[in-house]
Amino acid sequence: MPLSEHEQRLLDQIEQALYAEDPKWANTVRISDPRSHYKRRLVKASIGFALGVVLLMVGVVSTVIWLGVAGFVVMLATCLWGLSSWKRMNGFHGDSRSATSTQEQGPAARRGRRPGFMERMEERWRRRNDER
Repeated sequence: MPLSEHEQRLLDQIEQALYAEDPKWANTVRISDPRSHYKRRLVKASIGFALGVVLLMVGVVSTVIWLGVAGFVVMLATCLWGLSSWKRMNGFHGDSRSATSTQEQGPAARRGRRPGFMERMEERWRRRNDER
């Protein structure tokens, strides 16, 4: 839905005020690509993962259990953070439209592709329950 003239004027005024207040920041925001933000997050996650590996190894070698556990937690957290950044950078936002659309369309939509493991298991379960 497009903005009304009044909303567009307000948006332009806000943009001009931001640009007048801090032109360097406004220029950076205007020309920055969101993918570069996610790339930076991915690099930071990689560094954090390496730090977690180091903590884990130091904890194992020095037999300080809590340090090894902390290293593992850091590795796990940065791995999840990096994975979410990678997904967003590549356009995957957790949409489950493909899974729900094939279920809603029924077996005719699934004929064009080979059924997955879970679909085969569900079909076997249905046949088993229907035989009783």
